[in-house]
Amino acid sequence: MTIQNSASQTAAVRIAIVTGGATGIGAAIAQRLASDGFRVVIADINEDAAQNLAGSIEATGGRASFLRLDVSDASSIDIAFGALEREHGRCDVLVNNAGIAGVSSFLECPLDVWLRVLAVNVTGPMLCGQRAARLMTRNGWGRVINIASISGVRASAGRTAYGTSKAAVIGLTRQMAIELAEKQVTVNSIAPGPIETPLTRDHHSVETRETYNRTVPMRRYGEPSEIADTVAFLCSDGAAYITGQNLAVDGGFLAAGILDI
Repeated sequence: MTIQNSASQTAAVRIAIVTGGATGIGAAIAQRLASDGFRVVIADINEDAAQNLAGSIEATGGRASFLRLDVSDASSIDIAFGALEREHGRCDVLVNNAGIAGVSSFLECPLDVWLRVLAVNVTGPMLCGQRAARLMTRNGWGRVINIASISGVRASAGRTAYGTSKAAVIGLTRQMAIELAEKQVTVNSIAPGPIETPLTRDHHSVETRETYNRTVPMRRYGEPSEIADTVAFLCSDGAAYITGQNLAVDGGFLAAGILDI
């Protein structure tokens, strides 16, 4: 498998791979990291959208490529990271952004939904993290950012599979962080609050949106660019002493209790 790209490789350029990078939060992250000078590899099951985004980034002066990656498939992960190593010989940043959601009550949560959500949201980041970290440790520098969720910290109705998976991502982040710290590889997670993306538009009912707009102290949904800005900071040299942390980017949702007096 060959990574598709039209820009020449510069050895000194750091390589950032963003899973689920073709749309939504992932696309915003890919665009931001490219603007910060990273060569971005957009890894997604949606090849057309990933290719279009890579082309758009390059058209505006950034460096980007794409490859097909299904994070629920171990063989797909092996193929993708094998291609990454052959083409670039390194990986400096991994953003584990690919994720899916399934909304159902605890009593009605289907086993197939549970297994699929855990495969994509937990097992995928673990396997991608292993492959990326093996490349990072060669150069003694790396950044892994796992996209978790406020649902991994605070339970919400209907999030049996999704909330549990994101809680596991936060735990995985800490485990990775302590084992990779001596290798100068930091690992942190970000817990977005409600963000305006295709995923939330598909899964958030009118009632859910009204509840968030009432209980988020900033009284609004966040933008994908606000998550991308946080990723950019954690990828920077200024964040070198930050590891094992879960940073909520949620408009104050997790801090909130009663909002009206």
